[in-house]
Amino acid sequence: MATYDLVIKGGTVIDGLQTPRYRADVAIADGKVVRIGAVDASEGAEVVDATGRIVAPGFVDLHTHYDSQLFWDPWCTMSGWHGVTSVVIGNCGFGFAPCKPEDRDRAMLSLARNEAVPLATMRAGMPWDWVTFEEYLASVDRVPKGVNVMSFVPLAPLYGYVVGIDEAKKNRVTDEQLARMCDLLIEGMRVGGCGFSAQIIGEIGNVQLDHDGTPMVTDMMTEREVQAFCRAMGSLGRGVAQMTGPLETAAYMAAESGRPIIWNALLADGALNQHGGQQLTHKTALRRLEELNQDEGLRVFAQALTTNFASEFTLEEYNLADAIPVWREALIGTVAEKQVKLADPVRRAEMKEIHEARGGLFGAGYPLGEIKVHWISSDVGRARELKDTYEGFTIGEIAQREGKHEIDAFLDVAVAGELRVGFATPLLITPADSMKEIANGMVSLPGVSDGGAHTKFVTTARYATEMLALWVREHKIMSLEQAHWRLSAYPAQAAGLKGRGYLAEGVPADVIIYDPETVDSLPAERAWDYPAGEWRLIQKATGYDRIIVNGQTTFIDGECTMATPGRLLRHGTE
Repeated sequence: MATYDLVIKGGTVIDGLQTPRYRADVAIADGKVVRIGAVDASEGAEVVDATGRIVAPGFVDLHTHYDSQLFWDPWCTMSGWHGVTSVVIGNCGFGFAPCKPEDRDRAMLSLARNEAVPLATMRAGMPWDWVTFEEYLASVDRVPKGVNVMSFVPLAPLYGYVVGIDEAKKNRVTDEQLARMCDLLIEGMRVGGCGFSAQIIGEIGNVQLDHDGTPMVTDMMTEREVQAFCRAMGSLGRGVAQMTGPLETAAYMAAESGRPIIWNALLADGALNQHGGQQLTHKTALRRLEELNQDEGLRVFAQALTTNFASEFTLEEYNLADAIPVWREALIGTVAEKQVKLADPVRRAEMKEIHEARGGLFGAGYPLGEIKVHWISSDVGRARELKDTYEGFTIGEIAQREGKHEIDAFLDVAVAGELRVGFATPLLITPADSMKEIANGMVSLPGVSDGGAHTKFVTTARYATEMLALWVREHKIMSLEQAHWRLSAYPAQAAGLKGRGYLAEGVPADVIIYDPETVDSLPAERAWDYPAGEWRLIQKATGYDRIIVNGQTTFIDGECTMATPGRLLRHGTE
């Protein structure tokens, strides 16, 4: 009878702890790594030949929005395809618990625009068998999972539950209401929440807005409210907060809570910031992070955007232009209302002024002339004619051919295609020297995955694979040992995910086996795999021989085994 469930033979072990790589066998039994060294193949019920392969801990993805998707996609793809074995949900203050039954649609509306998760998909795919945060975690616990899941206690649902989202935007909360929300935060952490999350951007430069174009409720928090939540978390003596907003706000939160803060986001100079205008150069941000951690005794981690940025989008649902008022106003409403507004010459004149003054589409760095008409839906009027005329051409080519301003060429195609026109942006490439600086920052955590969010626009959940393939193999910005530490053990430590993110005897067997010469992201494609017939933009991976979660293989050479060994990880109890 076999001693072990799985034996991985002859691989090169990189343990996630910055230990120099070494060749060894790895034996797994009962969901844990039980032996690293020389193991006879005859002792394994299953044996994997890992010769020429890297054997490493699964990646820990701290910044995801799989709060709804996990109910219809157990493997939380894209993350599950790219070697991620543990995800953290409830980021940016957004989520679905606690939530009264009558407020469910309002909660989904916020996420439909803010994080661009299709509303019809959420309505069809979520069980809504909870009211409280504890009941939500119980629901997550029950549902089959192909990855491990831990959750922040997001603050927006607390406002919705105690005050009501729209009421809380009109009037600041009373002391009694704030105390009740703090009690709910503490209750949420006691049942397994790893801390709290919030987006605190305000209105200027904010592209993460509510369904009606107003700031999210957490964007409007006062210092009094932020302080109260920080002190509530600090009273437990554990936990971490995630915040999207100014670095100095993160510093304030660290001081008031006495706990670590994960700040979003550290960007290389020139990178597109999908969360609004970049306030600091990356060199300035890195210096300030060092001051906070080394001199001021404040623990502030930085989520670093470590993927080159490209997207596909339609103007039917696009929200990442919300930082520019004229674009925000034009892209809110029904499709019919948007078509009228986008055809309006007065609005277009203002759009052209911004375009000329700031450069690029939405003033955000996209060279409009290089954006390509990637596809036009076959079910729009004049589809064949529009496809023959425009598909495959750039906006610059169309504008020149038709003698139009680029804004007119862009919007004329979109309106003619009833906004069901897919535009593809060029890849915004971060210089390797800049990426090396931000990825190797003292407290940098690679990622800003946003897995489960902006589902029709971006594929940044490929970040771990891109780190291995592009930044380490091609540009050599760090060693593989350093990369695996930053992709696994370091984020696990930052979030308080105990026992995860590294390989050692006795720890849960979250393991990846991959070919360091071929691991890579595959081209972007559209997948019609969401509930209610919705599609999303995805990138799969190649080069991963195996992805193993709690000792069970979930993917072999990119093919899902349908195993669901993932667990709900309750902070403070693991």
